[in-house]
Amino acid sequence: MSSEHHADGGPPPSPNTTAPLGEQATPATPAKPATPTVPAQPSGAAAPSPATTEAGAAPGTTGAPGATRAPAAVGAPGAAGTEQDRRRWIALAIVMTAAFMDLVDVTIVNIAIPAIERDLGASFGAIQWITAGYALAFAAGLITGGRLGDIYGRKRLFLIGITGFTIASALCGFALSTEMLVGSRILQGAMAAMMVPQVLAIVHTTFPAHERGKVFGLFGAIVGLGAVSGPLLGALLTEWNLFGLEWRPIFLINLPVGIAGVILGRIYITESRAPKALRLDLVGVVLVTAALLMLIYPLTRGRELDWPLWGHVSMLASPVVLAAFVAYERYKTRKDGSPLVELSLFRVRSFAAGIAVQLTMGVVMGVFFLVWTLYMQIGLGWGALKAGLTGVPFSIAVSVAAGMSVQKLVPRFGRKVLQAGALAMAVGVLFFLWASDHYGPDMSPWRMMPALVVMGVGMGLIVAPLTDAILSEVPREHAGSASGLLSTVQQTGTALGLGLVAVVFFGAMPGGVGDGISGHGSADPGSSGAPQGDPDVMRQMVGSAFGEGFQNSLGWVAGVLGLIFALMFLLPAKPKQHLEGGGADDDGPDGGSRDGDDPDGGGTVKEREPVLSH
Repeated sequence: MSSEHHADGGPPPSPNTTAPLGEQATPATPAKPATPTVPAQPSGAAAPSPATTEAGAAPGTTGAPGATRAPAAVGAPGAAGTEQDRRRWIALAIVMTAAFMDLVDVTIVNIAIPAIERDLGASFGAIQWITAGYALAFAAGLITGGRLGDIYGRKRLFLIGITGFTIASALCGFALSTEMLVGSRILQGAMAAMMVPQVLAIVHTTFPAHERGKVFGLFGAIVGLGAVSGPLLGALLTEWNLFGLEWRPIFLINLPVGIAGVILGRIYITESRAPKALRLDLVGVVLVTAALLMLIYPLTRGRELDWPLWGHVSMLASPVVLAAFVAYERYKTRKDGSPLVELSLFRVRSFAAGIAVQLTMGVVMGVFFLVWTLYMQIGLGWGALKAGLTGVPFSIAVSVAAGMSVQKLVPRFGRKVLQAGALAMAVGVLFFLWASDHYGPDMSPWRMMPALVVMGVGMGLIVAPLTDAILSEVPREHAGSASGLLSTVQQTGTALGLGLVAVVFFGAMPGGVGDGISGHGSADPGSSGAPQGDPDVMRQMVGSAFGEGFQNSLGWVAGVLGLIFALMFLLPAKPKQHLEGGGADDDGPDGGSRDGDDPDGGGTVKEREPVLSH
């Protein structure tokens, strides 16, 4: 499976800076890595192998008639070069806007969840699926989306993805019921899985190697902006209640952006394909998705349904289906060498341990950001804007620490930096737990800030260098598959964490308190266990229950961070660097990208290409 946008929740972790999601690409370590910034939930994007572009590409391309290579010399002298230079920067703006839209859509939703729950009368099991459904669909389709782009054309898949994402956003915005909203969010995640893998692949085939560092720097800025602006934008749109639509503009805002992206993308993006694309593994996608659904769905609904027998049976059967997936992947490897997951990667100890770290980090993010939002807006009764602004110091701390970890700390101290980050996060979580218990209903943003800053610093020390540490001992020929798998595993962990919220958060509350109580003290008449009576008494009861649930969740998060710290001992003490051969532009003789060729050549060190991550 295969970026990492999108933990669904408050400020997401910063993006890993690694080779783009792809089955044939090989990552390279930069001589001077760009400073990572705060994301999500992005998702990965595939770096193509030597790409071909359709006839009729923009001026400046070269190659055989009917199928030309990606532009080798852009910005050539004369009118044709000037036009090509203009077109490629417009294409970059289009795909960057699509990536920004995806990142914002992940971080914008959690802040509006209490308003959605109040308006649609949704249970919190359904609320979990509004976030987990997106993450699960995104994770399940990410690798397949990248391969479809390699086979049928990255421009084509990008346009299909952004069109579907826009339609799904409209369905979310006009949803008449919780079921319609959940279904639309799942569709939105699936369409994002078609769109996002094409973003960096299009950049890779549009810009020569010597210009990509500048381009990826722009991507880092966009990712950081999306991470910080998402919660704030969601809070503002919810608070403003534009045209009486309440929370719905957080989805409808995608419509003009998506429509413009479709129109301009058809004009300015050049088509490209991979000449040796891997085959699809749809059976593998079905099996692994079924295994995850059989685990996550009972977790989210079990408490509401009083843990029925079928839920236990489903969860027990999930590992059986996962074992069937592993068996099929072995068969697929022998048959055509195009498995969804390259199982041989797990023979590399550091990679296997890194996958476990990535999965558990996703769980931490999935649990924390959702319960934090519910605690602030329902438990403490804060408005959406106050809750959104409270997360800004956390985002800034992640961004600053991420830049320091990559540029200064990891090159000197190696793995110890990541372990220090895990310990710092655990300390911040435990301090947050103490503050919540000590201040109770008198908690304020200023009292949260010290814990949030410590947690943000810890996260920044982990998320930016983690992927390089995990991939450092992976064989070159499997580096692209490995980075893709890391991206998907993080999204899977996020979905699992969101499912566990029903156990670690709502499970710590008295029966009925977490079922249908809005943040403003109204009870769902259909919830027989919901407390009734004086609104002030009920407000106090709900606040106390949500505080207890939040503290219980933080205890679980701290325990998982301890596990992450222990797993990090299996990572390399100091990650190795990956070098790629190539000329000045790292282009092959016919102007195409030469990723993975000439491993022993004395070429330049290319910029590490980021994975767009949620």
